[in-house]
Amino acid sequence: MPLIALGLNHLSAPVSLREQVAFDAAVTPEALDDLTRQPGIEEAMILSTCNRTELYCSVADGFEGVPGQWLSRQHRLTPQRLDEFLYRHDEQDAVRHMFRVATGLDSMVLGEPQILGQVKDAYQHARSAQTLRAPMERLLQHTFAVAKRVRTDTRIGAHTVSVAYTAVRLAEQVFTDLRQACVLLIGAGETIELAARHLADKNVRRLIVANRTLENAQELASRYAGYAISLTDLPRHLAEADIVITSTASRLPVVTRPMVADAIAARRRRPMFMVDIAVPRDIEPEVATLDDVYLYGIDDLRQVIDENRRSREMAAREADAIIDLQVERYMSWRRALTLRNPAVDMRVAAEAQRDEVLAKAQAMLSRGRTPEEALAFLANTLTNKLLHTPSARLRDAAMAGDLDLLHAAGRLYGLDPDDDVSA
Repeated sequence: MPLIALGLNHLSAPVSLREQVAFDAAVTPEALDDLTRQPGIEEAMILSTCNRTELYCSVADGFEGVPGQWLSRQHRLTPQRLDEFLYRHDEQDAVRHMFRVATGLDSMVLGEPQILGQVKDAYQHARSAQTLRAPMERLLQHTFAVAKRVRTDTRIGAHTVSVAYTAVRLAEQVFTDLRQACVLLIGAGETIELAARHLADKNVRRLIVANRTLENAQELASRYAGYAISLTDLPRHLAEADIVITSTASRLPVVTRPMVADAIAARRRRPMFMVDIAVPRDIEPEVATLDDVYLYGIDDLRQVIDENRRSREMAAREADAIIDLQVERYMSWRRALTLRNPAVDMRVAAEAQRDEVLAKAQAMLSRGRTPEEALAFLANTLTNKLLHTPSARLRDAAMAGDLDLLHAAGRLYGLDPDDDVSA
């Protein structure tokens, strides 16, 4: 059953489309269940982040187009709307793609570590929804091992710059001294926590954390000497912020154009720098039309990120070499699933011969032969039957000079002195 990876990312599609096809954690279990009910879909996992939405599926022959059709229907988009932005990888290319995604080689920030946690979250969603079988379960475990090895054996993470850090760095370029700035963080997830950590390192003057659940905002703010508010209080505090960084899981914008217009008026036209690193977007795109507002989206960070890319490109080539080797190892295991194991046939044949000889030995006893005679007959006859065909094949191989078969037989029966089976 072919494995495919289908999706779109920051390189293939604009953020306006990426936010339309994103899946949040609340809807993913139901979506997985529906996806695996489609014709020909045996296994499925959905990976959805701010930079990508991807489906990993085991699909029956002839049904390779089903995941793309399902994705279009799921988000009420025509196939024509999606097709030009979608990419699809099959079999070993799909395996390689998953390995590259999990190690950060396919990320906007080359080598960024957060994506591995997101892949693990996607894996847990699929396990909980019971949409994985042995092939993809094995693939995911292999993926985590490859990602760990790449981190250990290369310097891909030595100069990693996360999206959160990039947002803070961009803010620092606008506000030369962050010690004079008030920063509003909207959200309380991992990306916002990373941003809070980087801002604390910069000794930002004031930090405000806004979140739908006030307790989560308070927990995060307390770790970085910040002040927590709920999203309902956002309009009252927005004017205090020189810098706004937002990353929530909301399906709708949490910051509107009228809200920002009022804040700018209250600030007496003092500029406001805003970075929206959420998909779907947290800030209405129309906010960018306001004077004295500088709004950056996730795609706008690419230029800043690319400046740090060169130092990691050598490590990326080393990582790709590791991945190529591991792809072949996984594909060898996957191909073995489709082969009939000769050991099964050999055992069935041996058991049939055993039963035949045992019946004859029991008949000897019933005719009055001694147990010693019956046992001797059983041992000799069974040995001859089991070894007759292999012995004949090896004799023919010796006469034909077939060294490969002779060496293979030696290894198979543990007779090759160079083959230490206990190692």
